[in-house]
Amino acid sequence: MIEIEAVGPDPQRLPGAFGCFPSGVVAVAAMDGGEPAGIAMASFTSVSVTPALVSVCVQRGSRTWPRLRAAARVGLSVLAEGQGEVALRLSYREGDRFAGVEREATPDGSVFVHGAAAFLDYRIHEEIPAGDHLLVLLEIIGLSSTSDEPPLVFHGSRFRALATATIAAA
Repeated sequence: MIEIEAVGPDPQRLPGAFGCFPSGVVAVAAMDGGEPAGIAMASFTSVSVTPALVSVCVQRGSRTWPRLRAAARVGLSVLAEGQGEVALRLSYREGDRFAGVEREATPDGSVFVHGAAAFLDYRIHEEIPAGDHLLVLLEIIGLSSTSDEPPLVFHGSRFRALATATIAAA
């Protein structure tokens, strides 16, 4: 029998439970005063085809999010397998997050990380308060993707690679 424990006032166990679900990792970046601003996120998901919407969750205390929110356009790079170091750099609280990260900016100010599996150019559609985070809906303006490049996967507080499995017919 499965035993369920109440979360109660001690949410310290939540990250471990959330970590049981693998997710991709994205870099969200834009130009801000001539310098790139960006952050790594593992809370990216598709939302709608019509209109073209995806979402991310941002901590309310983020110092980077206000800089990205102010940008007219923002780039989202779905990081590829082997880009764990890029994800770590973009999660730094201090220092140059883009040191050594190959990237390019569009004329509209979106910033994309070279070597990523997919690129989405977007503008913010809506922010929805959600506890200690903001659920941010992003409207996709343009995109580029390839299914040949495997994504970076975050699971159990570690970066992992996908494996191809063969499932036999019953």
